[in-house]
Amino acid sequence: MGFIIKVLVTGLAVWVAAYILPGVHLENDAKTIIVVALVLALLNAIVKPILVILTIPVTIVTLGLFLLVINALMVVWTSKLVNGFKVDGWLTALLFSLIVSVVSSILHSIAKDRRRD
Repeated sequence: MGFIIKVLVTGLAVWVAAYILPGVHLENDAKTIIVVALVLALLNAIVKPILVILTIPVTIVTLGLFLLVINALMVVWTSKLVNGFKVDGWLTALLFSLIVSVVSSILHSIAKDRRRD
């Protein structure tokens, strides 16, 4: 049940980020939004840890800022894999990943507060 909630929260965050950023093109149907959230979750669970390990020296030299590049790469790859989702460039992908992270964190904290009550 927790995975489904995380995907739905990520889907909502994806929709918010696509609404805010002009360089993100997302079909406004639930299927596309959920597929984008699922692909992002899979890439972040499988590919991202491998990239983080392989780029430890660069990450250390850049004081962790290279992790932002890896996050943007996950978004760019998602846009290549999912029809109906397109990101116009690396800066847009970086901003998209930051917005999705912030919105997801806020929504997860709200969900945790609701579960405690």
